[in-house]
Amino acid sequence: MGTIWWLLLGVMVGVVIMLPVFRLTLRQVERRARSAERRARDAERLAELGAMTGGLAHEIKNPLSTVGLNAQLLSEGLADSSLPAEERDRLGRRLDILRREVERLRNILEDFLQFAGRIKLDPRRLDLRDVVNDLLDFYQPQCDQHGVTMRAQMPDEPVWANVDEALFKQALLNLMINATQAMTSVKPGTPGDDADGVLRELMIRVDRDDAGTRVHVIDTGPGIEAERLDEIFRPYVSTKGGGTGLGLPTSRRIIAEHGGELRAHSDIGRGSDFVITLPAARSVGSGGSGAAG
Repeated sequence: MGTIWWLLLGVMVGVVIMLPVFRLTLRQVERRARSAERRARDAERLAELGAMTGGLAHEIKNPLSTVGLNAQLLSEGLADSSLPAEERDRLGRRLDILRREVERLRNILEDFLQFAGRIKLDPRRLDLRDVVNDLLDFYQPQCDQHGVTMRAQMPDEPVWANVDEALFKQALLNLMINATQAMTSVKPGTPGDDADGVLRELMIRVDRDDAGTRVHVIDTGPGIEAERLDEIFRPYVSTKGGGTGLGLPTSRRIIAEHGGELRAHSDIGRGSDFVITLPAARSVGSGGSGAAG
């Protein structure tokens, strides 16, 4: 009888001791559940907000296109009008400003829709040399126009990667445009300006090892301060006047969807190196083999 009494007493003491622990645990679980519920509601609101802003951007884009078209028609009509030459020139300059602003707003909307939209990959096993060479051919006129020398370094052997060709080209093109703008926006007399004898050069380098594949976009621009290297990948942060600040975040997002990463290295006065790192391609591609060039 005494043994049973002591067992009951031990159980009661154990319950008394553990009861606060149970209560604390239940409170923590309840707080986590409420926090998860709040996050779910916030995520739902953000999704609704994203859909609303995306729809609003489309609604703005359509009348903006109409404004641009009418500005073009007005410009053509003005050229054939009987107004005095001085008046035609004055009105023509105003129409040119209008058309440029419409184009700028259209580009901002395009960048926003591109950044805010869902990314659906259709990856194939491709030789990155072919992908990069296609883009180099496409971008060469832009380099010629801005006095930029473009070079490429690639291995002799195929460099396989599982990528969505269109989206990967978009990410890489954003980096090339960013590099070109960095080199052509420097002020006279500063490092990177042609007057100093520094060549404006855009280098695209592809290399690989067992860990994966890398594509470098290297420029000889003015460089970026070390403390800003992470900041530049945030939306609406731009190192250039007039930039939308969405090109680099969009590129990073696309590369992240491929399971890779995009990082920047820079030296003030010497230039920057934006590095895309992709996982090593599987031996069997998903939906294609790509041709070696």
